[in-house]
Amino acid sequence: MENKPKMTAVQRRLLFGAIFLMATSSIGPAFLTQTSVFTEQFLASFAFAILASIIIDIGAQLNIWRVLSVSGKRGQDVANAVFPGLGYVIAFLIVLGGFAFNIGNVAGAGLGFNAIFGWDPRIGAAIAGITAIVVFLLKNGRAVMDVIIQVLGVMMIGITAFVMIRSNPPYGEAAYRAILPEEPMTLFLPIVTLVGGTVGGYITFAGAHRLIEAGVTGPENLGFVSKAANYGILTTGVMRVLLFLAVLGVVSGGVALDPENPPASVFQIALGDIGMQIFGVVLVAAALSSVIGSAYTSASFLRSLHRVFDDYNNVVIITFIVISTLIFTFVGRPVTLLILAGAFNGLILPLTLGAVLLASRNKKIVGDYRHPTWMIVFGIVAVVVTIVAGIISLQGLQDLWTG
Repeated sequence: MENKPKMTAVQRRLLFGAIFLMATSSIGPAFLTQTSVFTEQFLASFAFAILASIIIDIGAQLNIWRVLSVSGKRGQDVANAVFPGLGYVIAFLIVLGGFAFNIGNVAGAGLGFNAIFGWDPRIGAAIAGITAIVVFLLKNGRAVMDVIIQVLGVMMIGITAFVMIRSNPPYGEAAYRAILPEEPMTLFLPIVTLVGGTVGGYITFAGAHRLIEAGVTGPENLGFVSKAANYGILTTGVMRVLLFLAVLGVVSGGVALDPENPPASVFQIALGDIGMQIFGVVLVAAALSSVIGSAYTSASFLRSLHRVFDDYNNVVIITFIVISTLIFTFVGRPVTLLILAGAFNGLILPLTLGAVLLASRNKKIVGDYRHPTWMIVFGIVAVVVTIVAGIISLQGLQDLWTG
């Protein structure tokens, strides 16, 4: 039986901090760009991909957060306990994927400042990077991080809801196509990309590692952890649906989005000239929160590799941000990078989730805790779906990069 201890003010901050760390890590520039591009391409049928991805997300998130919480170990340590060396492989892949995502995050910040002020995207990227670095330089940086990402998350959801109302989408058709989409076989790439952008790579571990660092572990905290996991996915799902409907309301009228900055087109068309500046605010908020979440979680995967990564965790985080910003400066192609980052992380998910599922019944890792069978089945389905969708999507990724 799971106990539900009375929630203190600190626990409440940690709960919402974990929820929004996970949610805002996924509600980044990649999230905005992917949703806009795929909605324009698939119209109301994209609702099916969103619904499928949310179901898969819940299966992945609950399994990973609960097993890590019970064990008190970070993801890489659990994987190493399942199979020696596997944790190092996963850590390498997740840090690599985190770099890909963070390059997209700083690119998004650049696009956001470009939308507001017309600046060169590299200038905006540098400003976002410096701001994130300042957060981790503060003495109480973790507490500041918890508060900042909550404020940014609520602001993004509120503004997007307003844009959705203004764009007046076909709600009935969207609901119908969520169950009966047109050409469902074409939705594999969108599904694996959404899953990758929501719980792929480092993202699904973001809130769980935050709770472990705060000492919220053990069977007695499972109710707390499950609540945070579910609310995190639901928060992301609400934002995804709001943005999808906002975009659908715009493109249903036959209006084409700007391929250089697709989500900006939605805000500008729905709100007029001021829409571009408002979008810039949302994109900067999304980018900054995701830079913080990506750097924090990716660096947490290095902490077990060597003591130096644990002792100098903040230095590692800051270095991660600096390198990501520099890479964006030289690579460019922000829109393509944002979509590729989500898809790459989706391809990592079967490996990380598979390791957690194996750990869930290993007494050396979870003790006497018995992981619910339905969750394991749910997790296995998520693994199989993401493997199949990932294989099918590889051709789509190649076409996207070379196109």
